[in-house]
Amino acid sequence: MDNTLLQVKGLTVAFKDEKVVDDISFEVNKGETFALVGESGSGKSITALSVLRLLPNNAQISADGICLNDENLLNIAEIDFCKIRGNRIGFIFQDPMSSLNPVMTIGEQIAEVLQIHFEYSKQKVQQTVLELMQQVEIPQSERRIKEYPHQLSGGQCQRVMIAIALAGKPDLLIADEPTTALDVTIQAQILTLLKTFQKKTGMALWLISHDLALVSNMADRIAVMQQGKIVETGSTSAFFKNAQHLFGRLKSMC
Repeated sequence: MDNTLLQVKGLTVAFKDEKVVDDISFEVNKGETFALVGESGSGKSITALSVLRLLPNNAQISADGICLNDENLLNIAEIDFCKIRGNRIGFIFQDPMSSLNPVMTIGEQIAEVLQIHFEYSKQKVQQTVLELMQQVEIPQSERRIKEYPHQLSGGQCQRVMIAIALAGKPDLLIADEPTTALDVTIQAQILTLLKTFQKKTGMALWLISHDLALVSNMADRIAVMQQGKIVETGSTSAFFKNAQHLFGRLKSMC
């Protein structure tokens, strides 16, 4: 039985005819943690945003196929794709402080996902929002639900982003540098939280990071991007034993 959840074939992304992602192919398997690593500007985030159709209109995107459970997403109209984004595929942005809406309460922002993707009653929405906040371990959830992003710490805002991403019950969760600008203790808590949810739900996790130390304890497989190309892919154990490219060799020695 095919274990592939997401398969990307021949993806190219360009701006003003300058390629930033150059004919890459990879897959994410069901239930696994797949890490896409590389230096800043290598094309990691652009890759994820192109799969989710979140790039600006001036992006030139082409691919031989982007399949989720054997369904080619390239053939899906935008109005139908909105039912996939935030539902079957969840996304955690790099900077929660700028990604959250400053004029909506935390509860309203989580509820918005539930209202879009599920036919819940108002009471069910309120109950589920509170449950999600408690599951991501936001302290004093009953009070925080009525607060705004600026009233929360960076770590708490990241937990809100995780709650939003998980609200749609995704098969695949994409986490783009999910611990950026957080201190080491909070980083560990966030990563543990993601792994806990992964084990609980069976979802796949696509982790985007420049930090090999971080992914070494998280990922089942690693792919390395350099200058818009995937230059190496393999199991985490094999990668750290014998990294083939400069980024991997330097980072694995740190």
